[in-house]
Amino acid sequence: MCGRYELHSHPAAIALAFGLAYPPEITARFNIAPTQQVPIVRLNAEGERELVQVRWGLVPRWAKDPSIGVKMINARAETVATRSAYSTAFRRHRCLLPADGFYEWTMRADGTKQPLRVGMKDGSVFGLAGLHERWLSPDGEPLDTCTIVTTEANSLLRAVHTRMPVIVPPEAYEAWLDPASEDVAHLLASFDSRSMTYWPVSPRVNNVRNDDSALIAPIAANDDAPAETPVQAELPVQAELPVGVGDDELETEAAPKQTQLF
Repeated sequence: MCGRYELHSHPAAIALAFGLAYPPEITARFNIAPTQQVPIVRLNAEGERELVQVRWGLVPRWAKDPSIGVKMINARAETVATRSAYSTAFRRHRCLLPADGFYEWTMRADGTKQPLRVGMKDGSVFGLAGLHERWLSPDGEPLDTCTIVTTEANSLLRAVHTRMPVIVPPEAYEAWLDPASEDVAHLLASFDSRSMTYWPVSPRVNNVRNDDSALIAPIAANDDAPAETPVQAELPVQAELPVGVGDDELETEAAPKQTQLF
């Protein structure tokens, strides 16, 4: 599952990493949560990459109520091509969510939940596999939303959680974003654990109102004070993420046909 993440790289670095024409006008965020506006990279009508803000929690085109989006923050890689909520977006509207790290939670021996910040060993920004959709209200007002695709956890994260977000390798960005590329199923695999690391961070990240750089600072085990260096310890099996949303919730409505908007 992926229920929180962070993005603090300089806009110029994001533009370089994702092939954008200009640095995006965004600020560092250290506690991005579902239902918030999030930056995604997608292809525009001219086939050029652009970064736009959409709401996290995909609302299918056929949905009667946009509140269904809160249950659609993640889409399972195993069924994303076949489920009616995601299949059209998987074929036509794939996107990338730039991230410097994401959070998972593990259960401590005392029964409390310890948040962990997961990222790349070299500190580089990376792209989470996403899907985006446009929903129209009865009044014709558009709502652009997205979801993050998840897959089985790699060997590094397996003791922490059974799932992890799909991370698209930079050399595959073009294929993932291009709707003409039909053979992308192989990109839904777990990312190479040898390139990744994690460390415990402050429980302050549990509160979405907290959003500052101290949230990603490593702390000593069972402590709330910053540690001198990142700690990657053996941890027990993780309990459910404390955001209260399941991974790829069940659909609640049948999906009627609808005219494509873009």
